[in-house]
Amino acid sequence: MDTNKIKELNEHFRSASAQDIIAHFIAEFGDKIALSSSLGAEDQVLTEMVVSINPNTKIFTLDTGRLFPETYELIHRTSKKYKKNLQVFFPNAEKVQNMVNTKGISLYYDSIENRKECCFVRKIEPLQRAFKGLEAWICGLRADQSVTRQELEVVEWDANNNLLKINPLAFWSEQQVWDYIIEKGIPYNPLHDKNYPSIGCQPCTRAIMEGEDVRAGRWYWENPDTKECGLHKR
Repeated sequence: MDTNKIKELNEHFRSASAQDIIAHFIAEFGDKIALSSSLGAEDQVLTEMVVSINPNTKIFTLDTGRLFPETYELIHRTSKKYKKNLQVFFPNAEKVQNMVNTKGISLYYDSIENRKECCFVRKIEPLQRAFKGLEAWICGLRADQSVTRQELEVVEWDANNNLLKINPLAFWSEQQVWDYIIEKGIPYNPLHDKNYPSIGCQPCTRAIMEGEDVRAGRWYWENPDTKECGLHKR
């Protein structure tokens, strides 16, 4: 999609509600659009919205094999509440085995290159499989989550995957997210109540301290400008 069309869409949806944005693109793309959920607070909000708008819309998540037990339990609770099985994509077992046997079980602490390799094997390659047959994807990014996301727009072109990327909560605050969760009784990860605002793989996530940004606990040993896994290259 050309940049002028993207700009036009962003101008049109800048003041639109998240529900209106989701409804528009689900209607336009049908079974060629999906919600990619990490089970974070934002994605739980989007799950509720997507199911309310069209319960047949595909929702998928990635199981890296290193998630918190609380995250696995949340997959179960979410599926039961919304009467919808989230599609789960797993990494290639042989690739994980080769990586771990070559570089160690905790290779990600040794270098940024190792960490990105682990993210690729456990997350990016399964995501690429999840994207097959799609033309657009919905995700829960917000502009105020980190320094790498400050220029976020509602509609973006994902050049890495040749897909239209929809960020319905781009301009939402963290308070708006939690107000909506409470209002709608949406299930969420109990780790959020223990100062884990952003939750990924267990070895690569810690609780944050007062005054830190919401992404500070992700890959906490790295500099802020490197802390993306590759799903959302900016």
